[in-house]
Amino acid sequence: MASRQSALAGIQAYLESGDFLDELSRMVAFETESQEPGKRAELRRYLDEVIAPVLERLGFACRLLANPADAGFPFLFAERIEAAAFETVLLYGHGDVIRAQTEQWREGLHPFRLAVEGDKAYGRGTADNKGQHCINIAALRAVLAERGALGFNCKIIIEMGEEIGSPGIDRLFAENKALFRADVLIASDGPRLHPELPTLVMGSRGSINFDLRVELRDGAHHSGNWGGLLKDPAIILAHAIASIIDRRGQIQIPEWRPTSSLTPSVREALQGCPVGGFEGPQIDLDWGEESLTPAERVFGWNAFAVLAQTSGVPSAPVNAISGWANAHCQLRYVVGTDSGDILPALRRYLDTHGFSEVAILPAKRSFFTATRLDPSHPWVKRVAASVAETTGKKPALLPNAGGSIPNESFAGTLGLPTVWIPHSYPGCSQHAPDEHLLLSSAREALAMMTGLFWDLGAKHTD
Repeated sequence: MASRQSALAGIQAYLESGDFLDELSRMVAFETESQEPGKRAELRRYLDEVIAPVLERLGFACRLLANPADAGFPFLFAERIEAAAFETVLLYGHGDVIRAQTEQWREGLHPFRLAVEGDKAYGRGTADNKGQHCINIAALRAVLAERGALGFNCKIIIEMGEEIGSPGIDRLFAENKALFRADVLIASDGPRLHPELPTLVMGSRGSINFDLRVELRDGAHHSGNWGGLLKDPAIILAHAIASIIDRRGQIQIPEWRPTSSLTPSVREALQGCPVGGFEGPQIDLDWGEESLTPAERVFGWNAFAVLAQTSGVPSAPVNAISGWANAHCQLRYVVGTDSGDILPALRRYLDTHGFSEVAILPAKRSFFTATRLDPSHPWVKRVAASVAETTGKKPALLPNAGGSIPNESFAGTLGLPTVWIPHSYPGCSQHAPDEHLLLSSAREALAMMTGLFWDLGAKHTD
């Protein structure tokens, strides 16, 4: 008789036999760098030669969907419909990777050749995102092998442009809502809070980038002859930035300070989400909103950052007062912030505080919108219960990630509750040389997803 325990045993055998590493190795070998125009053919090859054959063997009907924004970044859509009355789960992953940075990898490693050292499997895409959707597909296979059916309908969308902002995905969903109709999105991307702590994420902070620029005159002028007579744009800009955020990193613009983000259910969920204490920089406890815990600051509040700042020629300074200064800035924001008023509020604030000379230049590329599913939502409770049963651990519940993902296309355009189950960890070197996946986390993730898919179909099969 088919059983949950047998399915879990099957997925562990898949890992221990080396089949997981073999499958991941084949995925990693495709040089799917979406930022490189010369790699466009690789993007389609990955879908045609890797993903589609695997899913077709599992009884999924697969087809490529043209990207309505840029044909060079195709989508693969797959579906397995077992019964009209069953629930439908939409799964998501992306097969493109960030630039390889081949010359910067440690000796003996190559971005497109899987290498295992101890608990770490190295290779571009192992953590982001090939390893993560490899795990989820393997879990579907384990359930089908044991039970012969899922017990729910499953749709899968794999995109090939996530690393350049997911061009076309929102328009694809808007134009094909019936095709993507489902009851929930379950997806895996990004890191857990800690390597050993299963984590559920229900949304993401939004992100908006912009330049602050002071441009007073053409050219630079001798600081001895003109110092004390000409306004210094770098100093004006420094004071403007200092007015936006105080000495301990607290935002001063009223409209940028959320009023409805930290609800009781969000605060309760974040009590079980400690941050820091593992690989990475030491947290500065005296930075950020003083009244909040570190978890509340990164998951329940807004954060302003200056990503780059220049005036004159930093690499070759001269004794002259520059005519201009520029800072590239970013606001990461949570649900409860009026995204349409972020830059207008900044303009009003700067004008009120005497910085009318500071221009605000929105970034050319649009970024993600803030989304969140309440931690008390039935789908969250359902997934969390399954994860806890499999792992024996209470998962961390993040109302939203600190970073940004294209979740608004699922939550907003498709109107789905969204539950993300990341399989990586913060120290994975995502987007950097020596990217890797922890095999210990992969082992738990394979069991966790197999148990979840088993539980989702239990009503109609057990």
